[in-house]
Amino acid sequence: MREAWTDERLDDLRDQVDRRFDQVDAQFDKVDARFDKVDARFERVDARFDRVDRDIRDLRVELKAEMDLRFGRLEANFNDLQRTMIQVGGGLIGTMIVASAGLIATQL
Repeated sequence: MREAWTDERLDDLRDQVDRRFDQVDAQFDKVDARFDKVDARFERVDARFDRVDRDIRDLRVELKAEMDLRFGRLEANFNDLQRTMIQVGGGLIGTMIVASAGLIATQL
């Protein structure tokens, strides 16, 4: 059997609902405080990532400078090697021409 809703019972229900909503509000305040802590932690993580990004950019600049220097030296070494090979080749060709001329001169 159902009881009748009296003003007193409605007031009790209202008070009970208000208490429950106060509890829910308190829980949400705790959740909001946790989110504030998480936001602060993410800000620190973002700052760390910014620092890592700067470090990587600096490292790339340093690495590029070092590679440019080393490739420049390597290119100079190849140029020196090429010049030496041309000089030796030219010397051999000159020697062969002189030897051939000498051989022809002695055979005449």
